[in-house]
Amino acid sequence: MSLTIKLHLTSQLNNLGHKSKHNLAKSIYNINPLITIKKCKVKQRIKCNNSNKNMIKSSLIEPDGGTLVDLIVPESQRDSKMAEVESMAKVNLTRIDMEWVHVISEGWASPLRGFMRESEYLQSLHFNCLRMEDGSVVNMSLPIVLAIDDETKGRIGSSLHVALVGPLGDCVAILRSIEIYKHNKEERIARTWGTTAPGLPYVDEVITPSGDWLIGGDLEVLKPIKYSDGLDNYRLSPKQLRKEFESRNADAVFAFQLRNPVHNGHALLMNDIRKRLLEMGYKNPILLLHPLGGFTKADDVPLDVRMEQHSKVLEDGVLDPETTIVAIFPSPMHYAGPTEVQWHAKARINAGANFYIVGRDPAGMAHPTEKRDLYDPDHGKKVLTMAPGLHKLNILPFKVAAYDNRENKMAFFDPTRAKDFLFISGTKMRAYAKNGENPPNGFMCPSGWKVLVEYYQSSQAEEASQ
Repeated sequence: MSLTIKLHLTSQLNNLGHKSKHNLAKSIYNINPLITIKKCKVKQRIKCNNSNKNMIKSSLIEPDGGTLVDLIVPESQRDSKMAEVESMAKVNLTRIDMEWVHVISEGWASPLRGFMRESEYLQSLHFNCLRMEDGSVVNMSLPIVLAIDDETKGRIGSSLHVALVGPLGDCVAILRSIEIYKHNKEERIARTWGTTAPGLPYVDEVITPSGDWLIGGDLEVLKPIKYSDGLDNYRLSPKQLRKEFESRNADAVFAFQLRNPVHNGHALLMNDIRKRLLEMGYKNPILLLHPLGGFTKADDVPLDVRMEQHSKVLEDGVLDPETTIVAIFPSPMHYAGPTEVQWHAKARINAGANFYIVGRDPAGMAHPTEKRDLYDPDHGKKVLTMAPGLHKLNILPFKVAAYDNRENKMAFFDPTRAKDFLFISGTKMRAYAKNGENPPNGFMCPSGWKVLVEYYQSSQAEEASQ
């Protein structure tokens, strides 16, 4: 089976009330990406990894809590729910609030069934996990909360339920059995990021301007969240992904989280991991290439450009379309390092992945005010091996890849001949693209590189005209 990928243009206003930073959302599957080969239930089996003597669990592992949460109201009940919201107090949502509604509604945060009430918030903030009724623990390293201001709190009054209104003014969900509690922003920031330094992107965008109260409750989402940006076919829910893994007879799923373009070093890593899994005895390991699709900081490459670049990687055969699924992970990005990487891993458990690739400084960034990394580059992968509630996920540490000047290609770094290797940082890559320069041959597939050059040059031309 192969995936045919088609370029097209769109400039539609998406349902979240904003336009993409990059106006041309070109790349999309020209058919529904849920292409079925043959439906087959995957049987549970266990392999032994002799390198670390840990038990490696295969097949689609259970979602956290045992059942995948699905909070989308059935179509048969939609009209009655819509009539009900007319008399409810209204809470207005921001674009990023809507991204969290999307995340919760599809079960990425299972077993969470809505925005956190105070007891859930405190567990997440202080312990990075939630304790279930049976005493078991599931990972939940990021608080998923909804902030409101004094005026909204007063308007709600003693109401038990509220309607959530999207940026375009349409009611998108109901929050049932609500609880309102204090939003201590400084505590939330300090415990999530480990610092209160100015310049943290998510803090500046979301937390600082938000209200001083948090409202939690059980969520009922009136219809699936759509963005109408030409990329909705890539936004596969955990339920859809599990169905696709089973249809492809996957006996292992390994997930790769990214928010950057894919270069040949990434591809080398992913292809090497599939080879290693085959050597372990798995018959059909499937790669979930899973770029983050929610809020990102201003200097990150926009989602539509990244998706077009990823499509070129598959078109050129750098990654095999038959053993790769490209889908969008709808979560916003916090840039919270070892705290956030747990969330990224946990969400992929709910999608059915039993292997997770982790590398240098996952979910990290440069310190906003000092010339250093905000987090220790190795702490993310170390934390994942110890984090509560992630014991059923197999962590695959990233091998370091760099450009081998001797072989003229991306290769795994060999410290015995370190002088032969060139490390091309994201900053250096962007500088190449902005200047219209080509990186060394073999760094990225030419068609994928062309996508980046066109984006940066069009952005520069737009900035100059303004």
